[in-house]
Amino acid sequence: MDHSMILIGKGGPSVYLSARMANRHGLIAGATGTGKTVSLQVLAESFSRLGVPVVMADVKGDLSGIASPGREHPKVAERLSLMDIPDFRFEGVPVTFWDVYGEQGHPLRTTVSEMGPLLLERLLRLNDTQAGVLNLVFRIADDSGLLLLDFKDLRSMVQFVGDNAREYRIDYGNISAASVGAIQRRLIALEDQGGEHLFGEPAINLEDLLQTDDRGRGMVNILAADKLVRSPQLYAALLLWLLAELFEVLPEVGDRDRPRLVFFFDEAHLLFDGAPPVLLEKVEQVVRLIRSKGVGVYFVTQNPQDIPEDVLGQLGNRIQHALRAFTPRDQKAVRVAAQTFRPNPELDTERAITELGVGEALVSTLNAQGRPSIVDRVLVRPPQSRIGPLSGEERQALIRASVLHGVFDKVVDRESAYEILKQRAQARETEAVPPPAARRSASTTRGRQTPMEAMVKSAARAIGSQLGRQIIRGIMGAFIGRSR
Repeated sequence: MDHSMILIGKGGPSVYLSARMANRHGLIAGATGTGKTVSLQVLAESFSRLGVPVVMADVKGDLSGIASPGREHPKVAERLSLMDIPDFRFEGVPVTFWDVYGEQGHPLRTTVSEMGPLLLERLLRLNDTQAGVLNLVFRIADDSGLLLLDFKDLRSMVQFVGDNAREYRIDYGNISAASVGAIQRRLIALEDQGGEHLFGEPAINLEDLLQTDDRGRGMVNILAADKLVRSPQLYAALLLWLLAELFEVLPEVGDRDRPRLVFFFDEAHLLFDGAPPVLLEKVEQVVRLIRSKGVGVYFVTQNPQDIPEDVLGQLGNRIQHALRAFTPRDQKAVRVAAQTFRPNPELDTERAITELGVGEALVSTLNAQGRPSIVDRVLVRPPQSRIGPLSGEERQALIRASVLHGVFDKVVDRESAYEILKQRAQARETEAVPPPAARRSASTTRGRQTPMEAMVKSAARAIGSQLGRQIIRGIMGAFIGRSR
């Protein structure tokens, strides 16, 4: 095979994806069980053999087998004979496993500041007013020189801003107590979902995703997401942050003979469901511009309609597996999917989408001039790596053998917003308490408190709390009632 071309499959003629056009982005779509995962695996291992690193999320837990050679199977042998691939051999590719929870891979973390308020407001599902307050929290932290690194930094900073809202009103505007409370509740909910594991140090260095092995093959970075995807907002925010960081960090490289990195977004609809317009605009902008950084982005989803039109229009390389048309909405989706392809006069595209078998797809890729080829119906070639997951022992052996083993395992908790705010609070408490000698002198002078004095002091101390305010309001109400 031409090693500047990736063989996708064969119907009549063989259908290839040009490595030079791979940074023009792509789409893998189709109903559950139609072969999307195999198509993703074929592309990922092919990019790796071209020396291109890959990042992908393993939502169903069945992509880890890409690290191991495939096995003989009658169906594989049958397809190979139909496609006449002379130099096919079973072979795995180098893999680095990542896991936010640190269970099935190296811990993947970022800092609160690096993620920033825009993605955090999406993660916390804040309304516009609450998002404005969160932005002020970040601004105040920056102006005060307070680092927001881990989850407790963010929680303590939100609490601090809420407690001192009056002091910040002149410089920063009104800070609603209700919005602060809503943010705090959302942070607690995120913590209950395990979101605190995402934030902290050592944070991932994006260069760790751009490695090749000693044979020049690109590392396939697999994010264990079978647990993570149960928190869809956390899953989406993490992948969007990774893409945005790549865009910010990588230099412009122009057109290359192959991408510098390929990024697969599985369950792509989760990235866009409920996303505010400002975030959708940012995603569209990043997808449009990141190709100049040598990054190809491939969305994997059930239905092309899951992708916003402004993004979908930028996906030049397409693999469409079968769609089901049981309802009017399904039929419309099939029609729309068919219309996105360049027509083939010998193929009824709309009808073919509903008739495709498992492992079949309609494929259109960009040619050397950057124009979409006419759509072809093809059998997708088998992957050379194993279809299905590794065993737990096999995965752990690869994690231990990784050059990154031990680098991210131990959490580093340096001084940041939480520690500094805690020290300030302790210092204020120390200043507010008089020395023991002064307390003894006051006690000797005044003698024992009367029951009424004790009650008044207790009530005064309680005024600062919500419970205290309720008690005082109750007492005042009783006095007013008696006076009437």
